[in-house]
Amino acid sequence: MNYIYGINAVAEALKARGRAFQWVGVAKERHDLRLQRVVEECRRQGVAVRFLSRAELEDMAGNNAHQGVVAVTSAKQYSGLDDVVDGKRGHYSLVVVLDGVEDPHNLGALLRTADAAGADGVVIPERRAAAVTGTVTKASAGASEHLPIAKVTNIARTVEELKERNIWTVGLDERGPQTYDTLDYNMDCALVLGAEGKGLHDLVKKKCDFLVSIPMLGKVPSLNVSVAGAVVMYEIVRQRRARNPSQNQEASSGAK
Repeated sequence: MNYIYGINAVAEALKARGRAFQWVGVAKERHDLRLQRVVEECRRQGVAVRFLSRAELEDMAGNNAHQGVVAVTSAKQYSGLDDVVDGKRGHYSLVVVLDGVEDPHNLGALLRTADAAGADGVVIPERRAAAVTGTVTKASAGASEHLPIAKVTNIARTVEELKERNIWTVGLDERGPQTYDTLDYNMDCALVLGAEGKGLHDLVKKKCDFLVSIPMLGKVPSLNVSVAGAVVMYEIVRQRRARNPSQNQEASSGAK
């Protein structure tokens, strides 16, 4: 069985309707409005609701970060690379390629930012990398349920495939010769991010059309991959909005 937990994660999974729900467990001690909305949505969709103790929910989630709700669902359905590339959301493509991100919280944060930045989808490797688990879904605040995520066998080969589809590939590397904000992102592009502590694999790095870096002005030589990815993704958003103001959509901003 697969479990997803957390109010936003379960609510967004219900909204996206990309999983089959067996049932949803809700803390019988909680009666707040946010949780009640989840219960109401379950009932609208015909999903069974069970009222459980916090201890039972913790056993299901494997931790105490469930916020009073745990859902028993089918596994995350991954997309193909074609689905990601063909599902262009804006005037230009933006695909986020992750070269071996292993920490589920980093993956969740990157998925949340990719969705917020209007990315077409995210590509992750099948092995030696985090998959979309309940922890990732929680860390993404449910963004993982809306965003196409493709699993591929070889990231270097995928970078080549993207280039063959006329998508420019931009690798983020601390030794990149060009600072991230000097590149013009008004083009179909893929942002390629490396693993924690390791960065991009050499072969992946060699295949990228551009290598960019983020200037580091303090003592620490690099940023966490989820933070670095957010910096560059929102530079892409900034440039594209500045170049194409007529295409800007109404949006709300904020942090939770």
